Amino acid sequence: MLRLAARRLLKVVPLLLLVSVIAFGLLSMVPGDPAVQIAGEFATEEQIAQIRSDLGLDRPWIVQYGDWLGGAVQGDLGTSPFSGVSVSTQIWQRLPTTLSLLGWALALSVLIGIPAGTIAGWRQGSLLDRFLTMGTSVGVAIPVFVSALVLALVVGLKLSWLPATGYVGFSENPLDWARHLFLPALALALTGAAEIARQTRAGIIQVKNQDYVRTAKASGLTTRQVLGRHTLKNAMIPVITVVGLQISRLFGLSVLVEQIFNIPGIGSRLVTAVFENDVPYIQGTVLLVGIAIVAVNVAVDVSYGYFNPRVRAA
Repeated sequence: MLRLAARRLLKVVPLLLLVSVIAFGLLSMVPGDPAVQIAGEFATEEQIAQIRSDLGLDRPWIVQYGDWLGGAVQGDLGTSPFSGVSVSTQIWQRLPTTLSLLGWALALSVLIGIPAGTIAGWRQGSLLDRFLTMGTSVGVAIPVFVSALVLALVVGLKLSWLPATGYVGFSENPLDWARHLFLPALALALTGAAEIARQTRAGIIQVKNQDYVRTAKASGLTTRQVLGRHTLKNAMIPVITVVGLQISRLFGLSVLVEQIFNIPGIGSRLVTAVFENDVPYIQGTVLLVGIAIVAVNVAVDVSYGYFNPRVRAA
């Protein structure tokens, strides 16, 4: 396992460099001159030139990239020209909120999707299987922003079962923290749970007809033992792949959900940064999300070695 992880990490280094190039390249994709937009409509040429010099925009692109990458490696992602606050500080202040939301959403996706898919696959062709299959089809078809709006309006505002908007930190009140995150996390989790359930069902159906599963049944093992020891683990590799893809997807969709539920996370600040043309914050966020997605993919690849020893041998 350690050798497998080391090989995967070595292959990731060029990819991380590519991510950093893309993140920094956002500066050149912004329409217009950032210095002019920061200086304002009535700024003089001297003021614009000074801002351009302060931001390093008057230097060659490769020099700007080298300085930015060197700072990023040390945790310095620059300073927002509008607020004057360090980008790293803004991200680290909001990161726990976003990670809490994504953690809740991923946990709900797995806790709903794997049991539902396991039941449907084990009881293939039954009425329960058809009901769950229909439910997963609906879950995949409904966009996340629709689920978020319906949950906020019906459960949050009309029924008042849970808070419709806002956020409370875990350190302030753990119970309120969970209550405020449940609806947005559920909105994020529904589609992911449906996709995980469908993949789990397909894996269970494929594995349960193998000879070693029939032998386990004939040897007198209980259904729980056959599922846990011989069926579910061997069906997990495609499911783990889907779970990894869901994590990448959740990073993008959290921007919508944080806006709808008024959650002060990285995504909601990113929307504001786009309207303000706050390029340093956008670059820092893209870099952080890119690194996180690459790390998730590495973790998924390494996990294959646990679920399938043949991957370790290869």
